Amino acid sequence: MSYEIRDINLAPSGEHKIDWVRKNCDILRSLEADFSETKPFTGIRIALSVHLEAKTAYLCKVLAAGGAEMFVTGSNPLSTQDDVAAALVKAGLNVFAWYNSTPEEYERHIGMVLSNHCNIIIDDGGDLVNMLHTKMRDELEYVIGGCEETTTGIIRLRAMDRDGELAFPMVMVNEADCKHLFDNRYGTGQSVWDGINRTTNLIVAGKYVVVAGYGWCGKGVAMRAKGLGAKVIVTEVDPVKAIEAVMDGFRVMPMHEAAKLGDFFVTVTGCAHVITKEDFLVMKNGAILCNAGHFDIEIDMKGLREMALSTIDQRANIVGYEVKKDTFLYVLGEGRLVNLACGDGHPAEIMDMSFAIQALSAKYLVEHAKELTEKLINVPRAVDLEVANRKLSFLGVTIDTLTPEQEAYLNSSAV
Repeated sequence: MSYEIRDINLAPSGEHKIDWVRKNCDILRSLEADFSETKPFTGIRIALSVHLEAKTAYLCKVLAAGGAEMFVTGSNPLSTQDDVAAALVKAGLNVFAWYNSTPEEYERHIGMVLSNHCNIIIDDGGDLVNMLHTKMRDELEYVIGGCEETTTGIIRLRAMDRDGELAFPMVMVNEADCKHLFDNRYGTGQSVWDGINRTTNLIVAGKYVVVAGYGWCGKGVAMRAKGLGAKVIVTEVDPVKAIEAVMDGFRVMPMHEAAKLGDFFVTVTGCAHVITKEDFLVMKNGAILCNAGHFDIEIDMKGLREMALSTIDQRANIVGYEVKKDTFLYVLGEGRLVNLACGDGHPAEIMDMSFAIQALSAKYLVEHAKELTEKLINVPRAVDLEVANRKLSFLGVTIDTLTPEQEAYLNSSAV
């Protein structure tokens, strides 16, 4: 075992956090029991870069129960929890991560994970895959395949595949129904507002909330803002999604127009410079900006810092930027993922489903290693349905099943 963490003595606090997650993750707990018996990952080394907090830690322990040797790092400098990292080391896992790492430290930790001839890659945003294809190509020969957790990572993978650069198969976990329908919508919707509310301690009701992007994550953020009593404005570049937002009851307009009205701004697009210098200049004094996309590029933080007349550390995780005389804009969590930089991320029950998809997709890669020909792989429908059925069982919900006659009718051209 090897590791590079802040303080091993923090482990007891992390163990309590992981234990709470375990008690609230029924599907992962059932997989842990199954994996402990069947050991599907015996002899397999797994490299994992996901936001390193308690839910991710429990996924790591489930994979380890299945026989995997785990090499773990975070996927964002501000989302790693040092006590959780320490708890994983105490449990015998190899961990290389700490909170608020510099860009150099963050990259070094990724390299330390990948230098172990890993067979399965579990990525969140694409940093592991990127380094394997650029600075550590000598490790490619050991890789069976990998799984990508988030929309941003899949965007990067599609570009690599289109350019013929992707060297091994990747399962697009975010495309699974039991991932994006629940994690992206309900998980992001709740955790973003958890982070905003605990950090600002301000009322949302009656205020204008501008949500940039109306994908599954944006839908969740807008829905929860509406539930908190906000007047919601959506900005979009996709005309179909814009119509959907209108029919869901939200105002839709360009960002520069919304910038004049917003009290809260949440970017969740996966794109760069969604809020720019021109937008900052027309915003209200006291407007609050945050990002729920994977990378800290949706709000033009470089431009904001350059134009600021002064800055103030207003509260923990809140920095004020004076863009005009006596006009301050407040940015949460340095423009990084607000639900993790300013909170604990998605609820445990939501990540139970997402991480079950991850675990079963990794198992699928191991079992079908010699059969895989495509580089981008959809989560097998059987995996999606297994997670859904386990979840229904734990919820105590039963549903109808098709009769043989109904099956025949649905598979027939007869009327």
